Amino acid sequence: MKLLLCLCVGTSVLSAAAQQPGPDGEVPARIAAERQRLDSERSAIEQRHDTLMRECWQRFAVNDCLREVRRQRHAALDPLRAEELELNAQERAWRTLQREERLREKDPGRQRVP
Repeated sequence: MKLLLCLCVGTSVLSAAAQQPGPDGEVPARIAAERQRLDSERSAIEQRHDTLMRECWQRFAVNDCLREVRRQRHAALDPLRAEELELNAQERAWRTLQREERLREKDPGRQRVP
């Protein structure tokens, strides 16, 4: 399961990185769609976590079971956090470009600073 999750995350990150920014509305729409996908995946992981936690209380070795469930939850959420950080970076870059364009429109002689 971890391998499948890692493969899915890897492909989605690579596909997001391969996309070139298009019209102004395309980037925020794509980021919003990705955030929605991440939220739905996160809620599914949390629901699974809650179910497994309840099942742990029916076992004899409750603490070991709870520890393992928490470890699985963190392992499943870590790739989502990485994707969210990547989305945040993409959004910051897009906003920076938008701000530079607005400034260039105000002052046509302004050059882009690296």
